Amino acid sequence: MSDTSPSTGPGFRTALRWVLGAALVGAGTGHLTVQRTEFRAQVPSWFPIDEDVVVIVSGIVEIALGASLIGLPRHRVLVGTIVAAFFVVIFPGNIAQWREGVDAFGLDSDAKRFGRLFFQPVLVIWALGATGAWQAYRAGTWPATPMRTDR
Repeated sequence: MSDTSPSTGPGFRTALRWVLGAALVGAGTGHLTVQRTEFRAQVPSWFPIDEDVVVIVSGIVEIALGASLIGLPRHRVLVGTIVAAFFVVIFPGNIAQWREGVDAFGLDSDAKRFGRLFFQPVLVIWALGATGAWQAYRAGTWPATPMRTDR
């Protein structure tokens, strides 16, 4: 399959990037409004910062990342890398929700909470694939190599 096929070409990746960006903006908005209690449940009990502060800050970060995915197409590889890293950083919250048996977002059983853990890697792959970050890394163009100054 060539890189320009409908399933892997730039148009498809752009659509995936926009969907992910919109989802992040929506989730971030939920952090700050109607889903605040649900997101508080995902802050690990051992985390040393107040749950509400974590939810508010992470909501603002999600809105900024989502808006950047949509509004900064020239920086999509960098933004995609940052979004993927964000998904890795928040993963302990999902693990804590499972380990501590906290009900939130309809995850009201250990099996559902455990099953959700497998969605986080999908988000990481989505962020890297939809922005071309994975492709740039594989091609050796990301991260950009510094210019040589010894010539």
